[in-house]
Amino acid sequence: MASKLNISAIPGSISRFAKNAAFSGILLIFVSLVAIIWANSAAGNLYFELWQKKITIGFGSAEISKPLLLWINDGLMAFFFFVIGLEIKREVIAGELSTWKKAAMPIFAAIGGMIIPSLIFIFFNYGKPSANGWGIPMATDIAFSLGILALLGKRVPLSLKIFLTALAIVDDLGAVLVIAFFYSSKIILSNVALGALFLGVMIAMNLAGVRNKLAYAIPGILGIWLAFLLSGVHATIAGVLASLAIPASAKINKSEFKQTILNLANGVSNVVKKNDPFLNKEEQQVVTDIKETCEHYEPPLQSLENNLHPWVIFLIMPVFALSNTGVLLGNNVQPVITSNAGMGILMGLVLGKPLGILLFSWLAHKMGVASLPENIKWVHILGVGLLGGIGFTMALFIASLAFTETALISNAKISILFASVVAGLGGYFVLRKTLPAKQQLT
Repeated sequence: MASKLNISAIPGSISRFAKNAAFSGILLIFVSLVAIIWANSAAGNLYFELWQKKITIGFGSAEISKPLLLWINDGLMAFFFFVIGLEIKREVIAGELSTWKKAAMPIFAAIGGMIIPSLIFIFFNYGKPSANGWGIPMATDIAFSLGILALLGKRVPLSLKIFLTALAIVDDLGAVLVIAFFYSSKIILSNVALGALFLGVMIAMNLAGVRNKLAYAIPGILGIWLAFLLSGVHATIAGVLASLAIPASAKINKSEFKQTILNLANGVSNVVKKNDPFLNKEEQQVVTDIKETCEHYEPPLQSLENNLHPWVIFLIMPVFALSNTGVLLGNNVQPVITSNAGMGILMGLVLGKPLGILLFSWLAHKMGVASLPENIKWVHILGVGLLGGIGFTMALFIASLAFTETALISNAKISILFASVVAGLGGYFVLRKTLPAKQQLT
């Protein structure tokens, strides 16, 4: 019987993720400042020309030519969404979304954090050209929000970190569905069917017991991603779909793993060791067998998530931020912030997010379907709700899909950056004021 993910390791993984997110958040801030300064400097033309430079991949009639910006948003971000999909699947199988008791509160909170901001945006933009941007204030940037939370140190109880992580993951799932159903262009069904065929191949491989991670790359990248890229459904959705087909179970169970390692270890002790620093053939074989056994014991989903996560937070997200946050600020940003789209984004993220998260969490509690996490008060949910208003990466991404006019995209980016700063500072100071200064037991 195949082994499952280690549930006891989940709190530790969340703590490690929060630490990575803190550094990632600082890196994203730095990169975004570089992009804004570069875009508004004397070399600003070089900034905008760089991302519009056409890159062609393929040959003959099989060529695909897109600006560098779209290769980043459609290509690199597919890996970002692939990792999001892995995180969602892991949490559903053996994490904070694995049971209704665990999942109810963050699910209700995330739903409220998506509905209320969208309604606020629609209120300001109904019947206007900017109305299609209603999905922008729905988004939460998990790296930034956890990064801000990490700045509060050991005073933050683990239960609050887990709540915010689970909320953000559900929020990401909501954003994925919104992109798939509302922000995809004209659909070419034949290519969608081709992508579905490759997805079926990956699922069949999973059911057949294939655990080689590279074996999933060909149908995943050359199949699902390429088919969706040419179908009109946004290519990043391919990343999420592909992740759902990755096996979450190992090739051998714990008892088989332990027995195999013990047998191999005994084999090492029986080998006559030469008086030199190098391994002989028998020892090399033992090392190889141990490596293969370890690979068979680690679920491919967990292995891919651990291996790809640093690339996503330290390379893909910074590259996305560098290419997407550079906007011309002009002499006065007030008209941008107070425009219909600007007010919808600002009020949606800064007011709608915390209001929706707090209100729907309270409703879930009152209905008896969920309870407050341990060591958490309602004011802490408010603080987390404000951190949820840090839209940044996901909000910028949805803005690039929602609008086609350069002016609207630029104004949306400025509003997102401003709102994210306000929400982040608000959440930080609310939690700093209300969380006990002493270390809490986690």
